[in-house]
Amino acid sequence: MAAPFRWGIISTGWIAGCFIKDVLIDPKTRGVHDVTHKVTAVGSRTVAKAQEFINKHAAGDDSIKPYGTYQEVFDDPNVDGVYIGTPHTYHYESALAAIKSGKHVLCEKPVTSNAAELRSLLAAAKEHSVFFMEAMWTRFQPLALEVKRIAEEGSLGKPVVLHADLSGDFDVQNIPTTHRILDPQLGGGALLDLGPYPLVWAIIALYENPANNKAFPTTITGNMLKTPLTGVDSSTVFTLSFTPTETSSLAAQAILSCSITLNAPEPGVTIRFERGTITINPPIYSPRSFKVTYLNKGAAAGDKTVAEGTLTRTFEYVGKGWHFQADEVARCVRDGKRESEAWGHDKSLLEMDIFDEVRKQGGYVFPPGVEKVV
Repeated sequence: MAAPFRWGIISTGWIAGCFIKDVLIDPKTRGVHDVTHKVTAVGSRTVAKAQEFINKHAAGDDSIKPYGTYQEVFDDPNVDGVYIGTPHTYHYESALAAIKSGKHVLCEKPVTSNAAELRSLLAAAKEHSVFFMEAMWTRFQPLALEVKRIAEEGSLGKPVVLHADLSGDFDVQNIPTTHRILDPQLGGGALLDLGPYPLVWAIIALYENPANNKAFPTTITGNMLKTPLTGVDSSTVFTLSFTPTETSSLAAQAILSCSITLNAPEPGVTIRFERGTITINPPIYSPRSFKVTYLNKGAAAGDKTVAEGTLTRTFEYVGKGWHFQADEVARCVRDGKRESEAWGHDKSLLEMDIFDEVRKQGGYVFPPGVEKVV
């Protein structure tokens, strides 16, 4: 067994707490035997805050070093890579500092405020020869891997239409306007906070489908409903169309939506194929069950033929699902890779290009200074 991957945790908010608790679970509980993890440092605004976080989420493990700045984590020789869990408008600065310090980076979603920031980070990661990945944790969960396998093995035919929604009622009338979901300085609103999750299913089912051959959507349309409280989007709907080209034979559309004033629908994801449907139950960022309905309309003879009927799958594992992406980072670094094959840089660039276009069409402009690269 190789030495454990040594993590530094950047930020001590809720999402960082979720990540550290999962990454400290014994990997063998999820059938992982080739990589292990250790948290060696936590960075916050003060040493006391970092220590409080360690006490709460890591049983006060005195081998974990608390730091009052992020740079001290980046400079720690006992840190192999960092998990960045700050608000997304701060991702660029933290990730760039980590990269320049020679640390591998797993950066929360959305990975940056815009595509220009991401392209700058990828250039820096290449220059400093470090691994860099957006923390799109859903993509690495067992359910997502099984949905992808079934979607591509042929029985259902090609995907045609995908609907996906992630909504959450944040009670926006009764929370401070400085809350991350409302504050434009923090990139608030539905699209950047919730939108990555409907989009990840479109990427898995359409962009990654072999018939698409990694072609970007031919058209992107978006519409936003903004809240008068702060001007961020309270609901956003965006569509992606994939039309056949010389290199792609996929003809499909994704209708994606997100809202900060509604509860999540059920099912959260519906993928309609030529010969059937996959439905995924919420929460779509970490679902535990899905159903396949086979229609078998004129399916070809042979092993791709499946009788009409349904298949239901449920997944159980220890933890909430953040640890699978940590396993991917450890494996990639161990193998000398600078990006993940499962969630490569192209997919994060696609995500940010889509979000930039939807914000442009919706008229959502960040306050001056939020975007560090334009």
